[in-house]
Amino acid sequence: MADAELEIRPPKQRRSREAWNRVLDAGVAILEEDGYEAFTIAAVCARATVAPPAIYARTTSKEALFLAVYEHGIARLVADQEALDPADHWTDREPAELVRAVVAETVRIALRHQRFLRPVVLLSASHPEIRRRGSRYSRALGEQFVAVLAPLRDRFTHDDADAATSTCFDTVFATTMIRVAYGPGFATAVIEDDEAFVARLGETAARYLLSAAPD
Repeated sequence: MADAELEIRPPKQRRSREAWNRVLDAGVAILEEDGYEAFTIAAVCARATVAPPAIYARTTSKEALFLAVYEHGIARLVADQEALDPADHWTDREPAELVRAVVAETVRIALRHQRFLRPVVLLSASHPEIRRRGSRYSRALGEQFVAVLAPLRDRFTHDDADAATSTCFDTVFATTMIRVAYGPGFATAVIEDDEAFVARLGETAARYLLSAAPD
């Protein structure tokens, strides 16, 4: 589908903006509750209490509407990611404590939004555009992760500290996405609650970055 066909014509009047925001909120709610299979223009209209012309005034396809809803849901997640920006609240911590705290915040962001992320992650395997956009957002999160741990470079037991931090993020992110998409019992016979899962990943990351002896 051409990019022009996926564009959204933004509303200009206040009432139109309010209606469009209801549409976007409704789309996110449908994804969270029933998954992509339930996502239709009719379902969104019913949930948002708007007539179909309110949607067709902004776009002409279900695909364009879905991508707008996707961006709306991701924007909430990205807003949470601001907590990972390097700031004073990350200073004055022991190295292992800082690694555990950064991992915990990274994982909890995903867990707070897992009802939205689950259908999106599952869909990305067969939806190239969602996969492309998801990759862009995950890379940005990885860059934040590396940046906030950058002051510890000299403490990491790896020749290439940035590469080690990136590998650590990849492991944390992939493990978390598997849990989000398939549930806590998919990849392991031991089913942990969320806090135990967060703590285990934090400890794994601290041991890898701070205690692993280089080959």
